Amino acid sequence: MRKRILTIYLFTISCFGLSPVIGQTDKLIDKDVSIFYPAHYNAKENQPSFALLKEPKPMGNVPKNWKIKPDFYSKDGKTIVALPIAKGTDLYGTGENVGSLVRNGKKVTLWNTDNFRYLADKGKRLYQSHPWVLGVNKDGTAFGVIADNTWKQDIDLSDSIRFISDGPAFRVIVIQRNSPQEVIKELTKLIGRMEMPPLWSLGYQQCRFSYVPDTRIKSLADTFRLKKLPCDVIWMDIDYMERFKIFTFDKKNIPDPKGVNDYLHAKGFHSIWMIDPGVKVEKGYSVYESGSKGDHWVQTADHKEFNGKVWPGECAFPDFTRPETRTWWSGLYKDFMATGIDGVWNDMNEPSVFDGPNGSMPIDNWHRGGGNLPADVHLRYHDVYGMLMVKASREGILKANPDKRPFILSRSGYLGSNRYAATWTGDNTGNTDNMKLSIPMVLNLGLSGQAFSGPDLGGFALNTSADLFGQWIAMGTFFPFMRGHAAKGENNKEPWAFGTEIENVSRTALNRRYRLLPYFYTLFNEASKNGMPVMRPVFFADPKDTTLRKEQQTFLVGNDLLIIPKWAVNPIQPKGIWRIISIAGENSTTDKYQADVKLKGGAIIPLGNIIQNTTQFNLDSLTLMVSLDSNGKATGTMYEDAGDGFQYQHGAYLLSTFTAKQAGQKVEVKIAAKGGNLKPTGRKYKIIVVTDKGTVETGWTTDTKVSVKLPE
Repeated sequence: MRKRILTIYLFTISCFGLSPVIGQTDKLIDKDVSIFYPAHYNAKENQPSFALLKEPKPMGNVPKNWKIKPDFYSKDGKTIVALPIAKGTDLYGTGENVGSLVRNGKKVTLWNTDNFRYLADKGKRLYQSHPWVLGVNKDGTAFGVIADNTWKQDIDLSDSIRFISDGPAFRVIVIQRNSPQEVIKELTKLIGRMEMPPLWSLGYQQCRFSYVPDTRIKSLADTFRLKKLPCDVIWMDIDYMERFKIFTFDKKNIPDPKGVNDYLHAKGFHSIWMIDPGVKVEKGYSVYESGSKGDHWVQTADHKEFNGKVWPGECAFPDFTRPETRTWWSGLYKDFMATGIDGVWNDMNEPSVFDGPNGSMPIDNWHRGGGNLPADVHLRYHDVYGMLMVKASREGILKANPDKRPFILSRSGYLGSNRYAATWTGDNTGNTDNMKLSIPMVLNLGLSGQAFSGPDLGGFALNTSADLFGQWIAMGTFFPFMRGHAAKGENNKEPWAFGTEIENVSRTALNRRYRLLPYFYTLFNEASKNGMPVMRPVFFADPKDTTLRKEQQTFLVGNDLLIIPKWAVNPIQPKGIWRIISIAGENSTTDKYQADVKLKGGAIIPLGNIIQNTTQFNLDSLTLMVSLDSNGKATGTMYEDAGDGFQYQHGAYLLSTFTAKQAGQKVEVKIAAKGGNLKPTGRKYKIIVVTDKGTVETGWTTDTKVSVKLPE
């Protein structure tokens, strides 16, 4: 089959008068970043790059002392790149995957797959493909490798780093840096960084397959507010549609979609509605009719319209490699968003095809390309299908609402998809193993450039016990993306569905989340600036400490908070000062659910007020929690802007700095503006100093210089 596909490709080159580009030379493309080419590299088979933000420009020859050099070769009809690793090197990344945080000895297949409960192929291929490996050497220095290749491939880390592709020879990029943090910053410089999301998308979000009819949606919103359980988003799965036809609303269940959205907005909620790529083949259905008129569908190998079964039955699939198709798709969002929809969920975009080979399209399906994308087979474009979809969706949503930051959640993705959408870890299972697995999954996504991700809290599939939900939400409140979800036919998984005890557990967990929003928002701004993940592995506290490398029960939020779930057994913690704190009045040391949260010595974090949703968010009163280091000092920062829109790009933001210094039995805390045009007019501050003997708390003050007296 592969030989036939490559024959088709060479025929295409001949028809268009193109000639292979052979003999590219290895070059340095940035400081300590080199690109390597195989001898028979053909740019037309691999470029333009989907991973890279722009085509790299050579800066000079690869230094003679360059440590990590790839070996290119072919074997058994596969094209392979191998890179040796030194003894004691720990490997991470490879994007979304099951298993341990450390990837040494693992093998994953990069072939985006609708993998319900991670059961297919033992979870070795999931919904996303990230041809990327992060290596941390024994001494704490680090490197990263990008295989710039969209074709189906494996990453084999059994004894070295090997990328094994079903496609033609491809180039690789190698980054060498002094720390893993510096490697991640360089990775995201190359592949692009996420845009600042709307503030509301950082709040708690509730989903189910599905909330219908409209009376149930409204009742759900009312119950959150009645029970004072903070929540910002309610999600609508496919049952809101008319017979699962995208961009439609079922007249019986959702007769007035604008009225539903208006009701949610009045209650302080935002709404997110699902859009899949499969378009029902049906005469008279406007989306199918306009798609057919524009010739927008993926074709079979013999250039006929490809149809495959998904939720609506027989479907056609947009060929997102065509510029005209992306423009058409973008335009479909205008009327859809006009109903008051706030965000979009692009699901099933691996693409999932129920009756197709391995649950997707045939690999010899034909994409016609256009612009700078060449026509080619599905084997080449499969792993970037979802990426192209969310790019077009984002463009359409921005055009429909030019003054709002778009929010898109995508199940499928590729290295660099973080530029367009957040993600979640797919259809997981409501069991303890999947709860624990969600930590290394989200960590490795962050180490692959995707900062905005999280699992379905409580588990999507199967019934979930009260105890498991309590443990999961108490831990999950610290994930970058926080959404509870449940499959059709499974038990209800709203915070109150498990009885009073778990409702109270959930309320405390959510209150912690919302008080931490100023800190989270600052971390998201950091991710947008330098690509650092919001949720970080514990070894980031000290990359030279090899005892931290395998720790995956606990994690860091930013650099300053260490999260220790209650179920963690003998977790390995970073050395230095880490003090347990109370965020929303809880005492985690006596609580069987709430994770212990430890504040790093030398850190100051900002806390907001307990609120029910982000429409109530303001920083008129701000609590600063201070933990001094061994030298009696601490620092912190806080980023703020309007929480939506794009004026922050023109200076409408404020970056504040906090410093603390102990002098005798007093701690002097200073607050200063460091950047941006906003002013914290009339802001009140409360200072809490956390010590080994307890906490000391001040009253409210508008002073930007505050003295705190420590106990004798």
